[in-house]
Amino acid sequence: MGSKNPDMLCFSSIELTEPVIQKNTVKSDVILQKVNGNTSKFTLILKYEQNVKDVFLPFLRLAFCMPILNYGLFTKHFKLDFEISKSDLFLLNELNKVFSRDIFLNKILKRRTNYILPDFLPDEKKVKPGDAEPKAVFKSIKITEDKLVAKNMDKNRCGLLSSGGKESLLTYGILKEIGCDVYPLYINESGGHWRTALTAYKYHKKNEPNTGRVWTNVDRFYSFMLDNLSFIRPDHRKVRADTYPIRLCIFPFYVFSLLPIFAENKIGNLLIGSEFDDLRIKPILNGIEHYFGVYDQHQDYDFVMNKWYDKRIKGLYQWSAVRNVSGLIVERTLVKRYPKLASLQRSCHSCHFEKGKIVPCGSCSKCMGVLLFLLANKVNPSIMNFRKEDINSFYQNVKPSNLRLDQDEKTQSFYLIGTKGNIPQVQPITHVEQIHINEFTCDHELMPEHLRNKILEILKGYTTGYCTLKNEKWFSIKNL
Repeated sequence: MGSKNPDMLCFSSIELTEPVIQKNTVKSDVILQKVNGNTSKFTLILKYEQNVKDVFLPFLRLAFCMPILNYGLFTKHFKLDFEISKSDLFLLNELNKVFSRDIFLNKILKRRTNYILPDFLPDEKKVKPGDAEPKAVFKSIKITEDKLVAKNMDKNRCGLLSSGGKESLLTYGILKEIGCDVYPLYINESGGHWRTALTAYKYHKKNEPNTGRVWTNVDRFYSFMLDNLSFIRPDHRKVRADTYPIRLCIFPFYVFSLLPIFAENKIGNLLIGSEFDDLRIKPILNGIEHYFGVYDQHQDYDFVMNKWYDKRIKGLYQWSAVRNVSGLIVERTLVKRYPKLASLQRSCHSCHFEKGKIVPCGSCSKCMGVLLFLLANKVNPSIMNFRKEDINSFYQNVKPSNLRLDQDEKTQSFYLIGTKGNIPQVQPITHVEQIHINEFTCDHELMPEHLRNKILEILKGYTTGYCTLKNEKWFSIKNL
């Protein structure tokens, strides 16, 4: 074996053409210049329900930049055939570094799927911090001064990235209850993933006038990229897995794709359904800082976006209403306080139709996690169209090591269910059922001041108090 890890450079450049707005449709070509001299092209598309104004072109340029950031490790250049502002370039460089580090560590070095050809897998003993740094350098036709695209946003209007998952449904319920003007906004990917969101979308479309949807073929783009990465096995489309190969941060594309709607409607709050992630210390592996692949759910992502908004959309603020509570509590609050919304939840990427209804598969890691939370909260999973046979077989089929959940969260859920079938006998972990307070991962003061107490008051009704982090351990506290 040599002293270096395998070369994964696939392209001399990934080029992005100027987005073209045609009424309600926006297109941009991604052109791959491969190191072997060949060229491949894919046309990325966004389709809106209303015509798109030319003034929003800066948002669309960045929207189409987001998917290609997943490949900064594998190309020498990102060529942008358009101008960007100084703050745009700063943001792109920041995200390029974070995306590359997380993808290298969480998709290549600590791989969860077998998409990568064995000869390209790095030797962890030889990995150095520089291996995770992006190879790609941005080149645009012009760097301009920052200029506001929108301003005077309404602080009581809340745009919510909606998906049919528990976090976005709970966030919607809470915001409506406390009197906000809520806009459930959906990204309709062209593939089967839309079935996951369809139940919730149909409900919102019927009952919420502010509901919006943007169609995109970005999911096909990701498959196209796998076809063109030389280190990915050629039959990757036949591989079944509960996690995505290579790509990680998908929310930024959704965010920028929706910004024209935010600007047009003066929506002052942008919410992502980011729940609690127990990062007690900033994870570092082989000298490389990373986010376990959940950067776009971390408050650090909100920080960098809010800094950018200040230069381009004055008055827009990005935050989460549920970051202080675990998934167990998110599910509890949703099913207990908003049972109608809970019935819309479909947290399964293999949903299918049965007798006209969308039904979860009942056996993937996503489904097993939802079943765990529902049973721990003493709720009948049929509320979410789980089949009787899947519910009954859960106790025998569950494998703790296959549940992609925080360890403490799993343990407390097992404790609440009790020993049965394959569920192990465990000791309780109390912080899982508390509201977490930590400046670096779940700072409650990042919630807007005029909404904060109302949100916390609702969450208090389904938790056992507050806790804070000291010396990498969670300790109960009486009050904030």
